Amino acid sequence: MTDLPLPPTSRHAPVVFGRTIVIALVALAVSAPWLTDANALQLGTQFLCLLTVALMWNLLAGYADILSLGQHMFIGVGAYAFYGLAANLSVMPHIAIPLAGIIALLAALPVVFVVFRLRAAYLAVGTWVVAEVFMLVAGRIPGFGLGTGTSLPLSTAKAMGATALDRAVSIYLLALAVALVAWLGTWMLLRSRHGIALMAIRDNEEAASSLGVNLIRTRLGVFLWTAPFLGMVGAITALQKMRISPTASFGFLDWTVFVIFIVVIGGIGSLEGPLIGTIVYFALRYALSDYGTWYLIVLGGVSVAVMLVEPRGLWALLRRWIGEDVIPVSHRAPKQ
Repeated sequence: MTDLPLPPTSRHAPVVFGRTIVIALVALAVSAPWLTDANALQLGTQFLCLLTVALMWNLLAGYADILSLGQHMFIGVGAYAFYGLAANLSVMPHIAIPLAGIIALLAALPVVFVVFRLRAAYLAVGTWVVAEVFMLVAGRIPGFGLGTGTSLPLSTAKAMGATALDRAVSIYLLALAVALVAWLGTWMLLRSRHGIALMAIRDNEEAASSLGVNLIRTRLGVFLWTAPFLGMVGAITALQKMRISPTASFGFLDWTVFVIFIVVIGGIGSLEGPLIGTIVYFALRYALSDYGTWYLIVLGGVSVAVMLVEPRGLWALLRRWIGEDVIPVSHRAPKQ
């Protein structure tokens, strides 16, 4: 007698519930321009930009074991490249943003030959030093405001819409497109043969190497993969603020410290972690915005508390209850 397939058990309910939440969040993000005002869309743009950067840093540190403290260098390069394209060459912003991502990728090529001669803590410090060099060079480029920065021309803002709401909608949709492409592309990368190598490195670097995984080539590929997305985030941020400056465009606190907090809190080495961490970060930022320096103190306290309870973040705690990934990236052996 042929065995009939068993009906879904109750243990699948949390997975279905989690995936329903993810789908609902995507639907909400897509419909936001028709549901909210300009201020909410600006906040949503910030959320999507931070989420994209967190996703990229999580890919580096959580999967490829690259502890980078200098990813903000590519955000700054993207911002300055966008200014050069939009303000000096009169390129339309919609075209200048992906071009800024390509320029950030080109800037990453010489960096990998310098940085990847280092390992562990030396690599982390090396990436930070290179980022500082990029910032200092940006502050000495003629025509870009030197150390104080400069504002984008009014024509760039008008190209995004006639009113403040129209501009907020256009910039938000660009940020949403970059975030969705980054998320889908990273998911496809992790589902590919290279993704299997990355997950092997995440789980056990020595075992992965013994099984034939080329650690250096895999890490180089991941480092270069993140650069264009970071460059496009920098371009979108410059477009939203209508200004570039070395200290803001290459902001270590905004684009590295807070991003590390997001990934550590949410769950390193997972696709769900950056989303959870970004939501927690924005919730804490909103709740503590009136408390001055206590804001940073509470962020630090929360991160330490989470690491003491579960070093792999909030998603690791939730996964124990759910039982499997909400966004599946691993492959399962076929049933016999």
